[in-house]
Formats: sequence, structure tokens, C-alpha cells
Amino acid sequence: MSSFRDPDIQERRSSAAAARKAMLEKYRSASEDPAVAERHAARVAVNEARLARLAEREAAKKVREAELAAEAARAAELALQAQREAEAAEALAAAERAERAAALEAEQKAARDARYAARKAAKKERRRGY
Repeated sequence: MSSFRDPDIQERRSSAAAARKAMLEKYRSASEDPAVAERHAARVAVNEARLARLAEREAAKKVREAELAAEAARAAELALQAQREAEAAEALAAAERAERAAALEAEQKAARDARYAARKAAKKERRRGY
């Protein structure tokens, strides 16, 4: 039966260096592989297409927001115009009410004055006795 042998420091260093060298060679050969370059190019193309779609969505979103803002401005203008028309109609109605009230007041005053004149005439007639 063979006994277990501890490698000395020199052997450990050389095996570690060989392992590093093998990993470096493996990386270099993988990076020079045309399939890796194709996969990288495909990833870059997919990423560029994704960025282009994102830019298109952002542009469409800005257009939609601009349309909504314009529509809101039009709605606000229409609401303001409707409010002005309502205020004008209310002012006209208030003027008509004031005019009717003045006419009614003048009519009532004329009726009151006529009653007063009739009362005065009747009193004068009673005093004279005829």
C-alpha cells in the first residue's frame, strides 16, 4: 500500500500556475471562437432593437401626452366660453328682472297715486257738500 504523499510548495505553485495558464488558454480560445462572436453580435442587435422600441414608445407617449394636453386646453377653452355665455345670460336675465321689477313698481306707484287722488277728490267733494 502506498502512503499518502504531501506535495511540497514548489509542486503546489507549479500546479497552480499550470491551472491558471490552462484557464487563460481556455478563455482566449473561447473569446476567439466565431460562435461566441456571433452570440455577442446577436445580443448587441437584440439590445439595439430593444432600445429602438423603447425610444419609439417614448416618442408615442410624448405625442399622446401632447394630444391630451391640447384636448384638455380645448376643453378648458370651451368650458370658459360656456361659463362666459352663462354669465352673460344671467346678467341679461337679471337686467330683465330688474326692468320688470321697476315696471311693476311704477305700475304700483301709479295705482297708489290714483287711489290717493281719488281719496282726495272724494274728501274735497264731501267738504263742499256736493
